[in-house]
Amino acid sequence: MMSVAGSISPLVAGLWLLNIVLDTGGQLAFKAAAGDEAAGDGLARWKHMASRPWLWLGVASYVVEFLVWIAFLSLIPLSEGVLLGSINIVAIMVAGRFLFGEKLTRLRVAGILLVTLGVVIVGVGG
Repeated sequence: MMSVAGSISPLVAGLWLLNIVLDTGGQLAFKAAAGDEAAGDGLARWKHMASRPWLWLGVASYVVEFLVWIAFLSLIPLSEGVLLGSINIVAIMVAGRFLFGEKLTRLRVAGILLVTLGVVIVGVGG
């Protein structure tokens, strides 16, 4: 993806960013669908979720993300792609904090920093 000098293909960078947005958006949509307190339990919960746009937005995000991910992996080595894709964990955790009030403990923040550092190392070290 990047060389030691830091050059990056705009296509690869765009696909990587689009993957992050789609994966994060999909996860957030699924959380919104699953977290609806009016959903009830059991089969009624699934019926309620299936009638809400959040579930379908999540599914659509994942379908498009799948295609973006395949395109991304066609341009870089698998070992780099998977490691660079792990930044999605960070984006999802941060978005969950702001949109759903989820806790970010010190240990989780440490994990976020370590994942981010790893992605930077892989990106720069190529």
